[in-house]
Amino acid sequence: MTSHPRLLILSDYGDIQASRPEAECLIRLAQAGFDIHIVTYPSPYVSRLKEAGIEVSTLLTKKKFDRKFIGWLRNLITEESRDILYLFTSPAITNGIRAALTLPIKVVLYRGYTGNINWYDPTAYLKFLHPRVDKIVCIAESIVEYLEKQPFFPKGKAVTINKGHDPSWYEGHKPIDLGAFGIPEGAIVAACMANARRFKGIRYLLESTQHLQDLPNFHLLLIGRDMNTPSLTRLRTQSAMAERIHLSGYRTDPLSVLMSCQMFVLPSIKGEAITKSLIEAMSMGLPPVITNIPGNRNLVLHQQNGIVVPTKDPLALAEGIRLLHQDAGLRSRLGQRAKQHIATHFHIDRSVKELTEFFRELVS
Repeated sequence: MTSHPRLLILSDYGDIQASRPEAECLIRLAQAGFDIHIVTYPSPYVSRLKEAGIEVSTLLTKKKFDRKFIGWLRNLITEESRDILYLFTSPAITNGIRAALTLPIKVVLYRGYTGNINWYDPTAYLKFLHPRVDKIVCIAESIVEYLEKQPFFPKGKAVTINKGHDPSWYEGHKPIDLGAFGIPEGAIVAACMANARRFKGIRYLLESTQHLQDLPNFHLLLIGRDMNTPSLTRLRTQSAMAERIHLSGYRTDPLSVLMSCQMFVLPSIKGEAITKSLIEAMSMGLPPVITNIPGNRNLVLHQQNGIVVPTKDPLALAEGIRLLHQDAGLRSRLGQRAKQHIATHFHIDRSVKELTEFFRELVS
């Protein structure tokens, strides 16, 4: 065996912005001497991975169980004598575990969501509760705590390793003219960037605007998919400041949009674990207003690098937004501290170091 374990990774790098922390971490591992083979889908990131010396196969299945793919993957593990199989996506996990049955390879799963794994759910034993799984890498301690509450789940099987970021990724972005969304120059803009699934809590953010209509230069910008569902549209049009709530839709330049805003709001009610959009906003110096769900623990410290409020509380959200709206000095101080907090505690170099130690220990 070489000084580093030989890794076989199954993941999806189709969304360049979303997959950047994971992909760049693997690139740095390869630069440090790891032999890595990635099985993924065709995407623009493939060329960058290959340039870093990573072998890439664009043959990842999208089926839950794909007998042909399982056979191919099993042969690949054997032929290349891989030490660790690291599985990220749902199809990767269900097929990868089956491919690894009876083979001398360590199976590692990635988990980025707190919740939705229950001992009484038979499907959980096809993935995260499958006895063939050796370790689960979680991006927040709240996920580890949740898993260890499941009966018979062994302590130590789940570990916390954050997806690190590089401050340089957030430099050189130019702000855009928000007038394209109907936002006037000089407005104080709160951004919320998410794909509007129920656990994101967008409805509570829209309800909070009923308490903010007296702030004439305050505008809310919703960035991401599904912000215009019938239920959210109804709440938006019924808001007392409906004309100052704007939708950008999905953007390929989200960092430039964030640079044009003055604060970031994340009204999630559950499930989140180290939300990427929040880290991006903090890395760009935007002071955040977030809810106190377990996954955000230690990411935003109340009144130190942002504002933390209770979940499902529109009035509390409004009060947090109002506090930042009315005090430019506070926005600046919390924003700078937020940026420093991410650079210090969520740097990609730390992730690379922790993953290196984790992989070595796993096969020792």
